[in-house]
Amino acid sequence: MSMLETRKLESFYGDFQALFGLDVTISPGETVAIIGANGAGKSTFLRSLCGLMTETRGEIFFEGQKISGRRANQIVRLGIAMVPEGRRLFQSLNVEENLLLGGYAKRSGPWSLDSVYKLFPMLKERRQTMATDLSGGQQQMVAIGRALMSNPRLLLCDELSLGLAPIVIKDIYAALPEISREGSTVIIVEQDINQAMAVSDRLYCLQEGRISLQGPPGSLTRDRISQAYFGM
Repeated sequence: MSMLETRKLESFYGDFQALFGLDVTISPGETVAIIGANGAGKSTFLRSLCGLMTETRGEIFFEGQKISGRRANQIVRLGIAMVPEGRRLFQSLNVEENLLLGGYAKRSGPWSLDSVYKLFPMLKERRQTMATDLSGGQQQMVAIGRALMSNPRLLLCDELSLGLAPIVIKDIYAALPEISREGSTVIIVEQDINQAMAVSDRLYCLQEGRISLQGPPGSLTRDRISQAYFGM
């Protein structure tokens, strides 16, 4: 049984259609990258999966259960969590308070404050620091840790590397194998094609809300990816 499946998924912002009939299948344990240019529909796809898009058509199945039309809080309790673009931490709270909010669903699993601090030791050192006083990389670690605190079966990561220095990006992505080993299937949205190919088992490329290419990174040439990415 697939971990996640979408059938003819369409999403709208009012009269504007952002996704057009997406058929996506994610297997348990995979790390899947969604690539594409700005405005291709990558973030909209993740938002649709976790119940943040109110205007959708088609079907979404998670572990065989139809979740189309469910509210975001219901979807979190089923085992899907998202690391949003821009981190979106609670700026009036410190590191530990932000992390604890991620555990409100009270799902059982391997992730707790201790295990998040083991994954990102720097956060333990700065656990009483306000979110506004953290560097961009540290904020990203908090955002990932907050999502992990819900013990997700499926972790959605939107633009993990956006605005971060290369050495910080390396540290962030180094955590993904441990997250996978603890039982989470991972979908990452990434504009950096090289980074996406390095960490994923499969790629989906979106262009103007449609799937323009898919497959294991090793089977896709640079020319095919560039054509699918830019439409040239």
